[in-house]
Amino acid sequence: MNRPLSKRSKLRAALLAAPLTVAATGALIAAAPATHVKTETSVATAPVLRSESIGVANALSDAFRDVATHVLPSVVAIENRPDTSWQSAKQPVPDRGQSLGQENPFKGTPFEDMFRNQEFGQRGGQTPGPMTPRQSPRSQGGIGSGVIIDSAGIVLTNNHVVEGGGTVIIKTQDGREFVATEVLTDPQTDIAVVKFEGDSSLVAAKIGDSEAMEVGDWVVALGQPFGLESTVTAGIVSAKNRGIGITDRENFIQTDAAINPGNSGGPLVNLRGEVIGINTAISSRGGGNNGVGFAVPSNLAHWVSDQLVSHGQVKRSYLGVSIQPVNYELSTQLGVAPKSGVVVTNVFPKTPAAKSGLKTGDVIVNFDGIHVTTPQQLQLAVERSPIGETLTVDVVRDGKSIELSYEAEVAPNQFGASTKSAEKSDGVKMQSLGLEISELSADVAEQLGMDSQKGVVVTRVQEGSAAADSGLEPGMVIVQVNRHDVANANEFEKRVAEDTDGSVLLLVRSEQGSRFVVVRN
Repeated sequence: MNRPLSKRSKLRAALLAAPLTVAATGALIAAAPATHVKTETSVATAPVLRSESIGVANALSDAFRDVATHVLPSVVAIENRPDTSWQSAKQPVPDRGQSLGQENPFKGTPFEDMFRNQEFGQRGGQTPGPMTPRQSPRSQGGIGSGVIIDSAGIVLTNNHVVEGGGTVIIKTQDGREFVATEVLTDPQTDIAVVKFEGDSSLVAAKIGDSEAMEVGDWVVALGQPFGLESTVTAGIVSAKNRGIGITDRENFIQTDAAINPGNSGGPLVNLRGEVIGINTAISSRGGGNNGVGFAVPSNLAHWVSDQLVSHGQVKRSYLGVSIQPVNYELSTQLGVAPKSGVVVTNVFPKTPAAKSGLKTGDVIVNFDGIHVTTPQQLQLAVERSPIGETLTVDVVRDGKSIELSYEAEVAPNQFGASTKSAEKSDGVKMQSLGLEISELSADVAEQLGMDSQKGVVVTRVQEGSAAADSGLEPGMVIVQVNRHDVANANEFEKRVAEDTDGSVLLLVRSEQGSRFVVVRN
C-alpha cells in the first residue's frame, strides 16, 4: 500500500517532471506547467552588416586594386651585379650562413636563392637594440626596386641601390631584362637615374605632387621586398618633412605602409596612381618593417632626376648663411613665435645672402612665397631656385617684417667645408655660467674661417653647469651676447652682467657652423 504524498513531495515531483527551457542567459530553469505559465523562446542571430559599410570597404579595395593594376607595369627590379673578376675561382665568396658555419636550410629547394644570404640559427631571446632610422640595406643579391618614368628608358631609384660600380640590370614586369647604359647619382638625396634602351611598349608612371599629400592620406608602396616581385602594401602618410640623419638633403615622407629591404627605390603612390615618393629607408629593430618607413618626396626626386638627365649632375643654388630652427627658448629672445621660421646665425661675405642684405639674427619666414619652419625646408627651397632669377625673401628683424631680394647663384663646390677647432687655453672664468673664456687669437680665427678677429673662445666648460646644459663646448667662439658683438673678455663680462631676465642669448661659432644658444644665468 502506497503512502500518500505530502504537499512538498507533490511540488517536487511536478518540478522534476516539467520540461527544461534555456534562458537568454544560457542557464537552465524549470518551466512551470503550461496550464499556469505561458513560456516563449527566442533565437539569437548575428547582426546584419549594413550595406553602406560593405560598400565603403569594397570601394577602398577597388581603389587599391586599380592602383596596383595601373602602376605595377611601371615597377622594375634592379639588380646590381658587382665586378668580381679579381676574385680567384678557387676562393669563392661564401654565403653568409656558410661563413657562420651554418648551412642554408632551403638548399636544394626552389627557395634556396631567395634566402641565400639570410642568417640562420640565430640565438633566440636576444633583446633588440634601440629603434634607429637607417638606410634600407641592399637586398639579397644586390636587388632593389625602381620605377619607369620615361618609356624611352629612364628609371628612377635610390643611389644606394645602384652604387658600387657594378653592372646594373633592369627587370621589367613582363620578364624582360635590360642592361643599363648609364647610371647617374646624387648621394646627397640618395636619388639615382638609370638609363637603358627602352621602347614604346614600356609603361611610364605619372609623377604626382608630393606637397599636396597630407597626414592621414592613403598611400600604396610597390616594389620587390626580399626579392619577392610585384609586391603591394598599403598604409597612410604618417608625417611629412622628416629629417632622420641618413642623407645630406632630407625632407622625407613618413608612412606606415610596409617597406622592407628590397623596396628601396620603388614608388610610393597615391590612390590616383601617381608617384608621390621614392621608398628609401626604414626604422627597424631587426631589419624588417616596424610600420615606420621613409620616402623621398616626388617633388624633390623629380627635380633631382631632371637635373641628372639634363646636366649629368645636380646644380644647386645657395644662400651663404648658417641657420638653425627657432625653438621656444630662442623665440622668446628673438620676439617671434616658435617654429615660425629659421634664424640666421652667420652671413658669409661675398655670398648671395650678403648681397641681399641678410644679417645675423634675421628670422627667415618665407622664401619665394614658401613658408619655411625648418632648416631643411629652407635649404631645399634655396637649392631648387632657378639660377639667375631674383626671388623674394621675407624676414623678421628686431621684431619688424621686411622684404629682401635674392638672386640665385650656383653653389661653389667647397662651400661649407668644415675647419679645425680651436685649441684650449687658460682664460677668464665666468662662474655664473660655468665656463671659461679667453681672447680670440688670429690663428684660431683663421682656423674657424672667420672674416675678422672678433669674439672670445670657450676654453673650459664646467660639468653640470648651465653652459654645459646648453651645449657649449671648448673651442667654440662666442661672437655675440644678447645680440651685441663682443670683441674681448671684458666686453663679454660686461654684457653678461647687464642681463636681467635670467637667460643669456649667445651667438657661437665652431667648425660645425654658427648657432644661437640660450644659457640660464
